[in-house]
Parts: sequence; C-alpha cells; structure tokens
Amino acid sequence: MTPDASWFEIRIARSEADLLGAQRLRYRVFVEELGGDGPMVDHQTRLERDEFDPIVDHLVLIDSRRDAASLDHVVGAYRLLPGDRAERFGRFYCDAEYDLSRLKGSGRSLLELGRSCVDAGYRGGPGMFLLWNGLADYVLEFDIEVLFGVASFRGTDPVPLAPALSWLHHNHMAPEAIRPMALSQGYQRMDLIAPDALDRRVAMLKMPALIKAYLRLGGMVGEGAFLDHLFNTTDVLLLMDTKAMSARHRRFYEERSRD
Repeated sequence: MTPDASWFEIRIARSEADLLGAQRLRYRVFVEELGGDGPMVDHQTRLERDEFDPIVDHLVLIDSRRDAASLDHVVGAYRLLPGDRAERFGRFYCDAEYDLSRLKGSGRSLLELGRSCVDAGYRGGPGMFLLWNGLADYVLEFDIEVLFGVASFRGTDPVPLAPALSWLHHNHMAPEAIRPMALSQGYQRMDLIAPDALDRRVAMLKMPALIKAYLRLGGMVGEGAFLDHLFNTTDVLLLMDTKAMSARHRRFYEERSRD
C-alpha cells in the first residue's frame, strides 16, 4: 500500500522515544541494509548512534499509525547541526572526512545535514518530500545560507562508480572559495573519466536518488570523494547555497515563509 501523506507528522524530535526511533531507523538502513558499523553502534538493541546525537536537532518523519513505544514510529530522519553549535562542540561530523576550512572561513551561516534516511517501505512516496518541507522551515527559521553534508554511494570500489563520480567532478564542482577537500587518509579522486568520454545517462543511472535531488536544488560537490570503509560507502560532500538556488526553488522557500 502506498503511504498516504495524511498519516505523517514532521517535527524536530521532542522525546526520548523520537530519538531512539530515529536511531532504530538508522540501524535498519545504515547497518542492516548498507553493512555499516561504528564504535557506538548498539547491535543488541539495534540502535545506530554516535557522539553527535546529543548536540544535533533530529528532524523526524512520524507515521501516526505506529506505536512510539515500539520505536518503529519514525520512518524518516535527518540530522541537523547549525554552524554555531558545531563551533561550540568543536567540530562538524564532516571534519572527519573533509577539510572544511574554506567553508568555515566564508562567514556564511552554515547547516550540516547528516544521517538522511527513509524506511524501505516508505521510499518513493511523500516521505522525502515532507522531510524536505521540514528542512525548508528550519532553513527559514534560522536564516541558513549554506547547507552541506556527505552523501553516499554504496561500496568502496571506485570502478563501478566512475561515471557518476566523474560527472559530479566535471559538472558540479563547488567554487574554489568555499570548496571542501577530502582528507588524504580516505581520498579518492573523482575525475576518473574524461569529460568527452562521459555518458550522462550512464552517470545518472549510477547516481543515488538523494544526490540527484540535491543536484536539482543546485547542489555542488567538494573536491575528491572519501572512502568510508567503516560504513562501506564512498562519500561525496555536497553543498547548496540557498542564496544562489534557482528562481523556482527560491520561490518555494519564500512561499513557505509567508504561510
């Protein structure tokens, strides 16, 4: 059965059950589906968590028909870390994979996005759209100028990913003034295929849906991918300048601010 939008509520996590529900969803997606792991992952209780969870805002998509006590009521999640909060904490999550010095030095209002996921039974429906609506409200409330975060390809073998990585490198590179660069310990070059040998259709077939959604919003990438062997992913850092979005998407944000 296709999920009905009327079943959903989108909100910042407001209870321990919401937080645990988000961590249970992340376990299903990042550990059970993608084969990831980490020092704070709790396999016994099936919770994927880390040291950033206490300081971020957890944007959660709730299926109102599900029981919160069972922790399966959260069917979509985003982790949001504003720049001023990251500064007090001492770092962003992405600092472990990318040199963000140019971005941090830009003087722009930053928001790091992370741990984006939707339950397998809810993909292709209204869930991701509702999460984006919730994100739009957050951007407007806190006057965010630049959104950024890592997005992942499954696996760490660059060969099958070469068309997509090369397309991102040649067509969506962020301006040098704010461009992050993958750290040397996990650095994977992205310009694996020359521009004149690239087939856009093949590249898009290899591109995860979330990355394609970011590109439609004017997303740009940092230099180099990062091989995350712990999570069995190849990560790219995506940025979106909310001041430079297409007129269509600027109108979307402005209309929401008048609601």
